[in-house]
Amino acid sequence: MLRGMSRTPRVNAGMVLAAMLLLLAVAGCGAATTSDPDSTGPVITEVAAGMPRPSHVIVVIFENKADTQVVGNAAAPFLTTLAKKGATFRNSHGIAHPSQPNYIALLSGSTHGVRSDSCPRNLGGQPNLARQLISAGRSFAGYAESMPRSGFTGCSAERGLYQRKHNPWVDFSNVPAASNRTYAQLPHNLSALPTVSFIVPNMCHDMHNCAVSVGDAWARKNLGRLATWAQSHNSLLIVTFDEDDGTRANHIPTFLVGPMVRSGVVSQDIDHYNVLRTIEDMYRLRPLGLAAKAAPLSGWWRKAA
Repeated sequence: MLRGMSRTPRVNAGMVLAAMLLLLAVAGCGAATTSDPDSTGPVITEVAAGMPRPSHVIVVIFENKADTQVVGNAAAPFLTTLAKKGATFRNSHGIAHPSQPNYIALLSGSTHGVRSDSCPRNLGGQPNLARQLISAGRSFAGYAESMPRSGFTGCSAERGLYQRKHNPWVDFSNVPAASNRTYAQLPHNLSALPTVSFIVPNMCHDMHNCAVSVGDAWARKNLGRLATWAQSHNSLLIVTFDEDDGTRANHIPTFLVGPMVRSGVVSQDIDHYNVLRTIEDMYRLRPLGLAAKAAPLSGWWRKAA
């Protein structure tokens, strides 16, 4: 019953017939649509009603900027234009301050009590998205810019441009070292990407140490190709930030681009747990931690072809 309503509406025969016809129509459309997962056209594969299953999900995480500092800012023309091509969540929030707990939460559904950027953090075999995907026969990799070599577990490298605190998969012993990759290992043939990829720019290109314009220039050079490819290969690009610049509201930019996405502004109030829940639902994985209490992102899916 709608809020404020107390009367039971009358039902006539015409309404009953219309409802029966609608149920029959829905039943006839209930089967999931299947397609070549890496086709060159914008064909969408559905997991269930209203939830697509991308062939690949690419999550790119920038640093320490509020929503209005990026989308719509003259210093970020590329990211502003890219956001307009997809679904922009204008009520997106980080989980905490400082950075590290946000990355851990996005990957595992919990901050695991982490409240600082101290390194190393060793979270053992705690459940996480990477392990879920691998155990389900799918794949995961994190691509970290300025990391000196694959499998690196040090806290810092390249004069501080690389920071392990931004690479949460390193903290979990049940994630193979081979999943911890340098940015240079991002495949030229993007169809060779794992099911889910996390891309972490270095401390300058992620806007932590450098201006928004520098991060936007990096995005233009590196994300333009990913966004174009995703649109024609049933894949989803998620661009988000770990936290804002330290405010209590922790209001961050988050937007999504792909053939399954309707462009526009979405009012849903979300955080990193909602993003994690969405990815888990796409691949029928059990929601982890606080992601189990978070609603998947909604209001922006296109219907399957």
